Amino acid sequence: MSDEAVHVSEPGIPKTYDPSASEDRWYEFWEREGLFTPPQESRPGRQNYVLVIPPPNVTGHLHMGHACRATFEDVLVRYHRMRGYDCLWIPGTDHAGIATQVVVERQLRQQGLSRHDIGRDAFIERVWEWKTRAGGHILKQLRILGASCDWSRERFTMSSELSDAVREAFVRLYEDGLIYRGSRLVNWDVETQTVLSDLEVETQENVQGELFDFAYELPEAQGGGEVVVSTTRPETMLGDTALAVHPDDGRYTHLHGKLVRHPFVDRVIPIITDEVLVDPAFGTGVVKVTPGHDPNDFRAGQRHGLPIINLLNNDGTLNDNAGPFAELDRFAARKAVKAALEAKGLMRGVHPHTMTLPRSQRSGSIVEPIISTQWFLKMKPLAAPALKAVHSGKIQIIPEDWTKTYDHWLTNIEDWCISRQLWWGHQIPAYHCHTCAQVHVSREPPGVCTKCGGTSLAQDPDVLDTWFSSGLWPFSTLGWPNCTPDLARFYPTSDLETAYDILFFWVARMIMLGLYFMGDVPFRRVLLAGMVTDERGEKMSKVKGNVIDPIHVIKGIDGTALLAEAQASGASSRGLEYLKRTYPDGFSAYGADALRMTLLSYSPQTRKIPVAIKRIEGYRNFCNKLWNAARYTLMQLGDHPHPVAAQQPCESLFNRWILSRLARVITEAREGIEQYRLDEASGALYHFVWDEYCDWYLELSKPLLADPKYASETRTTLLFVMEHTLRLLHPMMPFITEELWQRFPKVDSAPLSIMLADYPHQDTGALDESAEAEVALLQQVIIAARTIRAEHDIARSTILPLTVRVTRAAHQNLFTRESSAIQALCKAALSVEMSGDTSVPAGTAFAHVQDIMILVPLLGLLDPQKERARLERELAKVVKDLNSIRGKLSNPSFTDRAPAALVERERARLADLDAAQRRLIETLDNTPRDDIS
Repeated sequence: MSDEAVHVSEPGIPKTYDPSASEDRWYEFWEREGLFTPPQESRPGRQNYVLVIPPPNVTGHLHMGHACRATFEDVLVRYHRMRGYDCLWIPGTDHAGIATQVVVERQLRQQGLSRHDIGRDAFIERVWEWKTRAGGHILKQLRILGASCDWSRERFTMSSELSDAVREAFVRLYEDGLIYRGSRLVNWDVETQTVLSDLEVETQENVQGELFDFAYELPEAQGGGEVVVSTTRPETMLGDTALAVHPDDGRYTHLHGKLVRHPFVDRVIPIITDEVLVDPAFGTGVVKVTPGHDPNDFRAGQRHGLPIINLLNNDGTLNDNAGPFAELDRFAARKAVKAALEAKGLMRGVHPHTMTLPRSQRSGSIVEPIISTQWFLKMKPLAAPALKAVHSGKIQIIPEDWTKTYDHWLTNIEDWCISRQLWWGHQIPAYHCHTCAQVHVSREPPGVCTKCGGTSLAQDPDVLDTWFSSGLWPFSTLGWPNCTPDLARFYPTSDLETAYDILFFWVARMIMLGLYFMGDVPFRRVLLAGMVTDERGEKMSKVKGNVIDPIHVIKGIDGTALLAEAQASGASSRGLEYLKRTYPDGFSAYGADALRMTLLSYSPQTRKIPVAIKRIEGYRNFCNKLWNAARYTLMQLGDHPHPVAAQQPCESLFNRWILSRLARVITEAREGIEQYRLDEASGALYHFVWDEYCDWYLELSKPLLADPKYASETRTTLLFVMEHTLRLLHPMMPFITEELWQRFPKVDSAPLSIMLADYPHQDTGALDESAEAEVALLQQVIIAARTIRAEHDIARSTILPLTVRVTRAAHQNLFTRESSAIQALCKAALSVEMSGDTSVPAGTAFAHVQDIMILVPLLGLLDPQKERARLERELAKVVKDLNSIRGKLSNPSFTDRAPAALVERERARLADLDAAQRRLIETLDNTPRDDIS
């Protein structure tokens, strides 16, 4: 054991917990001792538990979504490590093609340069310099959070080893006929000037636009007249190659097969029939067909053999195919085409229209469908085994509801456009012969063209979609395509924990590529979690000012610094106002454990995880509660603390009770973690520590420690339960549990760190239903007596004259036997009566627990006039609230129109107030009007 571990094991513990005094120190200790790295060789009888981190962007900083993912994953890894598994959690970052390139290009623009000015090689060199200087910051922040990754195996998607894997994967897929180069309709991002996959296009709903009607004229030779069409994008009519009507629409039967003349370019356009493309109820029932700029039109064009015309240049301007509108920007062209149609007398009306817009997930600009020559990966042959893997149960998706979505996407999957017009990324291993245009795909640059013998070859300038390299992550990080010991030992991995919104971007692609290259699934379970939002359920945004930075929460930041940082990050004036109003003093240093427990308190299986600072404050208080409980326990051990290897049988009811409760919470914690219900596991432990161990058992232990009969077993029980509790909590709260565990006495064979200690097993022999039932009854009686004290405002220093009236001998024996505990916790003088009398003497407060009566004579305890005045004020307030709610519920405009949940809440509140009114009236009836003497 290192000197540091010996030092912190010495007796004595500060009065308050300061996370800043221990968190960095313990993380450095864990990492220095190599505790995150699995043993070099597999241990007989030991299973593996392997996770790969969803690689954050190398450009990134830790945000609350990352913190949530990492916390969930760390709980799983630490839990399995404590259960004796050989655990490997592989960290790493993604090169983030577009995002990283945008950052460096922005820096160049500040110098008045573009990437084209300095050339590709110099630009890539600058990106690597920036990556070396600024990249990896997020991995340092993950350490602050407590992530127990094996940093010796840190990976980067653009490292030489992973680049070799990407190149090998591309070549194999090409040789197997699954990758091809072709011209198809793709999504074009005008701002970043690259193609996007369908999954990188976000749909903006409910956009208020317009439906523009204009006429195509029929030549006089066909009888003249016109056909009116409706469109939301008039400029695309420059690329129209047909008009379409529904074959069953009687209005246009006479137009079938006829031609119309384009008003701006020298083109004659046929009128076709298509029941798939045309909805007779939409617009005029006539649809313009632009195969080069609309996915539905493209498919119709393929069905009918229509020409495909591309109107756009890469920068969003119109090309020569646009005739007189060439070189205009796409939005300027829209206005110009509308004006030209109106000038020709062809405009037929404009109508408001609600529509959807495709936007680039990367840049936010409106995506343009265009025809482009790109590299594609055939997906249907890969999708079939991936579907089977889930249907057969080899992979389980949690929550199960997402399985239907997974099935739908893979069943309807389209070929994946994997090429990108970027410079930062894995350059496609394809080489074009300048002499004969032959394309060679190879692992190494070919020196000679195999077709013509030419030696002038250039590598394809495009790079691969970032998700292509990420799709190889579970096995490329383990050394594939080489047969490494890690690959043989740790593939397939165990679980994949990630956000539900990348189920298709990443998860499904890893499954497809894992099955294809490795012949086995990449993981056994997919654990999907929701999106972290602010406490109102709104997506966090720097512009809105509602971002909560995990590092700010852990380390603390004052209001001035918080505001300055938000302003520098691009928050809007409205966002800054929100920040000033909501967090004027910034954030206290809550510590990593408080943040982790907060994130764990939300169900990972909900769509939204609304993080609130108040809840983080609550879990900081929980840390303090645990600290004080451990401090109290250490103080009771005396001058000769001794470790506890196993708990011995106990005589005391309360010791048997807390051991039984411990046995139950062990089961709840284990089941919650194993079933990926981390909220249930953390909630059970929170309830056990706060409500049972601290609020009840520690108080109950005080009279036991004063009793020579029970003192020794109680000290042993205090130590046993606290030590087990620290181990139960360690996966969730690693820092404070290590700090406390190191201070407790341990047997000689104890491990170096709590993270290597055994996760507690349930001791079924400790379960004691009888003890739990008896203590539950005692708790109800004690709570009833305390409630009487509180309701009558009796000073806490006053000893209550408490009578417990019972009708059963078992209850009499219980209350008599445990009278010292009742008296201590109620600060009362107790008498136990065996009687069936249900009458209540005048001036006596009372309560019922089952068939037990709790009576407290108020004689001499309070001024009856003041007490009556207090009760009457309270009753008046209750009556006022009752009348208000009754009036609301008797009003049909409220009960019929208000949300059902709100109406039910008001009815529940009415029932509570009604009960409170009865209780107050009953208490008033038992409160004398004259002085009690």
